[in-house]
Parts: sequence; C-alpha cells; structure tokens
Amino acid sequence: AIQAVAVPKAGGSHICCCVAHTSAGGRGTLTCRRRSLTMISRPTLLAAIATASVVSALVAPRAPTAPLTARPAVADLLRDAKLDIPWLAEGDAPPENKINTPDSAKRIFAQDNAPKRVAEPQDRVQAVRDRAATAAADAAALRGMLTGDADATAWWRSPPPSGAHAERELTTEEPMRVLIAGGGLAGLVAAAACHSKGMKVALFEQASSYAPYGGPIQIQSNALRAIERISPAVYEDLVAAGTCTADRVSGLKIGYKRGNKLAGLYDKGDWLVRFDTLGPALEAGLPPTVVVDRPVIQQIFVKHGFPADTVRI
Repeated sequence: AIQAVAVPKAGGSHICCCVAHTSAGGRGTLTCRRRSLTMISRPTLLAAIATASVVSALVAPRAPTAPLTARPAVADLLRDAKLDIPWLAEGDAPPENKINTPDSAKRIFAQDNAPKRVAEPQDRVQAVRDRAATAAADAAALRGMLTGDADATAWWRSPPPSGAHAERELTTEEPMRVLIAGGGLAGLVAAAACHSKGMKVALFEQASSYAPYGGPIQIQSNALRAIERISPAVYEDLVAAGTCTADRVSGLKIGYKRGNKLAGLYDKGDWLVRFDTLGPALEAGLPPTVVVDRPVIQQIFVKHGFPADTVRI
C-alpha cells in the first residue's frame, strides 16, 4: 500500500491523493491542498502507481507486533483516480451485457419439465389484481386478527395452569406456549411453523393493520419447499395466487450508463448480473419460483397458517 508517489520529472512533480483535472492531450492539473502542479501523461501515471506499489511491498519494513494502521490500497487509489480521468469511462459496453436470454438459459428452458412462458391472459391478470385488492381490504378490516372481546380473554393473558414459573409436562391440551414479536413475513412463517408442531402461538404486530406497502415478493424454490413442509394449504394457495418467474432470466439491470475500463462498462439497461432460478430447482425436484403480492402472502398465512385470532395488531 502507498500513500503518495514521487515521480521524477523536470521541474519536479508530486502526485498525491488529491483531485486531478485532465485536459486534452493526456496532460492536466493536479489540484492539491498546497499547490497546483503539472501532471505527467496518463500511461506514465498508471505505470508509476503500479511500480511504486510493488517497490513499497518489497522494501516496506515489517513490524508484526506493531499495531496496524489503515492505508489506502493500490486498488483504492486506482478507484479514486479513475473518477477524475474521463477516458477511463469512454467506450462501448460489451454486447453480451445486452443479451436477455443467454444460450445457457435457453438450454434449461428447453427441458421437458421446465415451465413454459406464455402470455398471461387478461382474465388471469385481472384475477391477480382482484386478489391483491381483496387481501388489502381484509387486512384493513382486521379479518382473522385478534380484536374485541377475544383480545380481552386471550390465553396469553393468563399463566399456565401449573403457574407462571413452575415446570410442567407438555401435553396436547397444554402444549408449549410461544409468543412472537413482529408480524411481518418472517413472524408469520415462524408462527405457522410453531403451530404445525403443535405449539400454542400468539403473534404481536405493532402496526395498526397490515397496510398494502411494498412490491411483490419473489419466493424462491427452496423457500416454497420449506413452506410446503410447514403447511401444504399455505403452499398450494401461494402457488395458485402467484406468478411463475422461473420461466425467464432473473437478475439486475442498471438504469444508467456507468462503469470504466478497469471495472467494466455498462450502458443503460444492461445486465449487471443474471442468475438462474430454474436449473437448481429442476435438479433438486423443487417447485419453480413464484412472485406474490405482499398483502396476499399475509392473507394466506393468516387464513391457513394458524388459528384465527393468533395475530394481535
């Protein structure tokens, strides 16, 4: 690691971690806290930084017992330098960044047991929208939630028959009691899992209702398998309500031109990363990935995951 590079040059130039303003022709001015100096050419600058880093690594004294101090690495210096060198951001992004379905994905989609992508009919689109609207209305009406007289006489307001601090035998009539703080998706799944094991569960959510915020949730194949083992009814309703996304390429796209010659160039709309959700699912015999609106997931768990009045808003 280096903090500064001294480059021999007529008139004496000093290169430090300050701001470089590059002009046409490969030369520019280095704005330092102390002075402005003339920089050397770009290729020489990068070569000097690389050479100095090697020399520093070879000749720097070693003190294993001395406390380590943070020093900017060469990669950090290059990262900082490229921000002020326009030519590093010039050029065309690789054409493969624009390919929506690479050949590897096409081979997976062509398998006989792979879900086939077809256009959603309008009635299916409307059904998904109606289901989301109904789920939001159910949440606003606190349907299935613990309210009113049931809240005043809830089981968790009284200690177990054997007393609050006494050891007791767990039975079907008096199973383990579980209180879950937080009624988000994780809390709902945890409550359903505990209920499936015969426990008596109460879930507490600080919000006044399950407001329909956030976008749809993508449930990956391994999560679907776990939900199926917790509650087949929840799993079947999620798959029926969801939209399969395993029949297409998933990943992240960039919304603006970005990058440089060192880290890679990306045009607006290019793929930053693609990942295959279908191949591993087919190999493991898992259901394909689906996307479900958040209010619908909440509605399904409240309906099928555990008894009514489990969730206290």
